[in-house]
Amino acid sequence: MVIKLVVATRNRHKTREIRQILGPEFNVRDLGAYPKVSEIREGGSSFEENAKRKALAASRQLLALVIADDSGLEVDALGGAPGIYSARYAGANATERDKIDKLLRKLARVRATEDERRARFRCVVALARNGNLLGTFEGIVEGRIADEVRGDYGFGYDPIFIPEGLEQTFGELPTEVKNAISHRAKAIRALAVKLRQFEPGD
Repeated sequence: MVIKLVVATRNRHKTREIRQILGPEFNVRDLGAYPKVSEIREGGSSFEENAKRKALAASRQLLALVIADDSGLEVDALGGAPGIYSARYAGANATERDKIDKLLRKLARVRATEDERRARFRCVVALARNGNLLGTFEGIVEGRIADEVRGDYGFGYDPIFIPEGLEQTFGELPTEVKNAISHRAKAIRALAVKLRQFEPGD
């Protein structure tokens, strides 16, 4: 049985990554297929709150199982920033490189030591249907911030994040390796366990 899911995002990079992690037993679409669904503002004070808001809002408009994630980078030397503001860290219309450059400038300004460059990617995925929350799932991967941009894979802050136990950034790792260890992979795998418990017609 193929399980149909809608991801409450129009970020094609995120959708592609979720599709790759879940594999062929899931039919994954995003809001690009539903142009009439209104844009969902985050506005919460945590990753979990933002994920819930997006999943619940989209599920009220769609007759489908809906998932939404909120994720970001937390850097120790910056007091956990950019955190929930990771996507908007350098302004609403900033490029991914703009956000990376701002973060590296801030680390240089505070003269972060190697230990203070410790960081983590955190992801919370919420599952909802018909305006009802069915669960939330969290994934975290620890690591550190590189001194410079390295690699062309991935998206967002991937080219400056080195996961614990490795020397390459997410931007240097092949997709299949990143998708085995990333914060989003951990949360999505936990979600998949829940989804496989559903009976046809649930």
